[in-house]
Amino acid sequence: MRIDGTHLHVDGPIGDGEPLVLVHGGWTDHTTWNAVVAPLARSFQVIRYDRRGHSRSPYGPGPSPRRRDEDDLAELLQALGLGPAHVVGTSYGGSIALALALRRPDLVRTVIAHEPPLLGLVPDPDVEAQLADIQNQITAGDIAGGTRRFFEDVVLGPGSWQTIPEPLRRAAIGNAQTFVDLRQDPDWATLEIAELARSSRPILVTAGDTSPAWLRHTPFIVADQAGIPTRRLNGAGHSPHLTHPDLLVRVILEFAGRRDAA
Repeated sequence: MRIDGTHLHVDGPIGDGEPLVLVHGGWTDHTTWNAVVAPLARSFQVIRYDRRGHSRSPYGPGPSPRRRDEDDLAELLQALGLGPAHVVGTSYGGSIALALALRRPDLVRTVIAHEPPLLGLVPDPDVEAQLADIQNQITAGDIAGGTRRFFEDVVLGPGSWQTIPEPLRRAAIGNAQTFVDLRQDPDWATLEIAELARSSRPILVTAGDTSPAWLRHTPFIVADQAGIPTRRLNGAGHSPHLTHPDLLVRVILEFAGRRDAA
């Protein structure tokens, strides 16, 4: 799909019902949702896509701050004629989903944001130092090493790199430049809490109980300040769509008001 000077790779809609769009996080692509598409398609029209600069979607002209990702998602929904949609995002995709609900509530029914990395609202100097070091490592040419460090040291934990399916590891290494570019955006890790608190759309923030401490706590601190409901995904970490797909599907069905979740 041609959007704002580039071609976004879009998969779907698949299934029947109200539209639901899945927004992947950094480093990955639409295939990270493979395990949840079929069960969700029994209740929704499911759309997933590669965000700008990831895998099958090239960057296009100019810089790519988070606001451009938000614009891409809004234009995608408008072009498909499927808004308002339920929007589910993980990690940085969760931040995009939240921001879209604030900027374009007309396109959103509900939002589920899993562990949005809003370090700008809850600063963690140790995590920030790790991110800066990984950014420098990738910029210096050690792309595979920096990618592995990001997953093992920042978001998933020691030994996690080998548990990631090989296609996703290749995609992460191939998309590593998007992390470097993201760090050039001064607003990549922040939102307006006051606007979040005034949102007219139902929002749920989730986090796993096995994620690194900053990812377990940061999203819930932000949600508490904004008066947004939260849910802890027991046994899950930063990637429940990979490790606990049945649990994530159940949460999505319940929050979207589906009675067949039981």
